This record gives sequence, structure tokens and C-alpha cells, in this order.
Amino acid sequence: MAALREETDPEIERVAERVQWVGIGQLGKLIRFFKSEGVERVIMAGQVRHVQIFSGAIPDARMLKMLLKLPRRNTDALIGAVAGELSSEGIELIDSTWFLKDHLPQPGVLTRRAPDSRENRNIEYGLEIAREIARLDLGQTIVIRAQACVAIEAMEGTDETIRRAGQLAPGRLTVVKVAKPFQDMRFDVPVVGIPTVAAMLSAGATCLSVTAGKTILFDREEMVRLADKNKIAIVATEQSELSVSATPKSPG
Repeated sequence: MAALREETDPEIERVAERVQWVGIGQLGKLIRFFKSEGVERVIMAGQVRHVQIFSGAIPDARMLKMLLKLPRRNTDALIGAVAGELSSEGIELIDSTWFLKDHLPQPGVLTRRAPDSRENRNIEYGLEIAREIARLDLGQTIVIRAQACVAIEAMEGTDETIRRAGQLAPGRLTVVKVAKPFQDMRFDVPVVGIPTVAAMLSAGATCLSVTAGKTILFDREEMVRLADKNKIAIVATEQSELSVSATPKSPG
């Protein structure tokens, strides 16, 4: 496997048969490794924080050439361009949830407590905002209180967005985490887990809405158990409720 030096836990070497470490900007080295191993299909696992583009990492010639072609450097553009470079070398980037289908929730309430009327109003309003920001490829998380937007995720990640909302307007917050209307399941798929619920507890958030079928729930049983213990409602919302008037982009 290939592991990003800036992101991957070194413990990976204890479980992987072989690990090739590459820097965040070493696209050429990554491709050479895959080709030397006869790799034809790859899958992304784990997180690459968007702030890494400002980390001071020095891109190699292959990465620099790719970056110079990009009119913007949001998540879809960056990782989509990497997928395109891989494809040009005969290496297919596949659905990142290929082995995680049982971690994608079906529509409905996942906890003992369902959202109350206040939280449902916040979810509805949060989805309205999601429709507007989805076309801009901004963050996936919106935090609402009393049908007012408290925080929108940028590069800091879901948990930090929730904590920031807790600092601005603590208590009675509703967290709405969405997939994009035309979510490319090869990368940047929404993920929630125990740390998400822990961040909600610190912020005083009482409800979490995620996109059904397109959000990965890690440690689901433990996550739901923690939410139930603290009377937090978690609901998976139909993707159709996030639809926007737009044309889906072709992969890569």
C-alpha cells in the first residue's frame, strides 16, 4: 500500500504487508510505485486534510504540472485531478465505500430518540443551506440554532466546526452533515463517528442529520450508544432532499 507521510499513522506498517511512504506532493513517486507493483485499481482510505495544500509540502514535477492546470483548488478539483492522473496511467480509482457498504445508513432515525419539532425545523433549514453551498464544493457540515446558521465547515473539518459553533452559540445546536448532490464516492465521502458525537457534547448539540446511503458511520454501535446515553438524536436523511438544479460532473 501507499501511505501519505503527513497523514498516515506509522502503525500501518504493523498490519500492511508492504508500505511505500510518499509525501503529500509526490504524485510522480506514487504513480511509479503503483506501476512497479502492477497495480490497476486503487482505493482511498482515511482522510487527507484540505489544509495540507498550505502545509509547505514541495510538489514534484508531476504534481506541479497538475496543479498549474487547475483553475481552483477545492476538494473535487484536487482529488479529481489526481484521479485523472492515475487514470492516464491505467490506474483506476474506485468507490472508497466498496468494502464499507454496511457502514452506510438507510433512511430513518438511528437513535432511540427522534428529532423533535425544533430540531426538525433546524434540519430543514440546514438542508436549504446545504443546497446552496453544495454547488460551491465547500465543507459538508452546517451547524444550526433556532433556524439560524451558526457555522459552516471550511477546511477545519467537521469536529472543529462543531466546536467553533459551540463557542459562538453553545447549546441546542443541530448539526447537518451532507453529501454533495452528485457525490463522487471515490473520495471525500462524509464520515461521522464517536469523535463527532463527542464534539457535539462539548458544544451542546442535540441532533445530527446525515445523508442516508452516502455517509460512512464508523463504530456505529458505540456511536449510537453514546448518543443514546446523552439523548442525542441521529437521523439519516434521504439524498433526494438535497437535490439541486445542476448537471453532474463526469468522474476524473
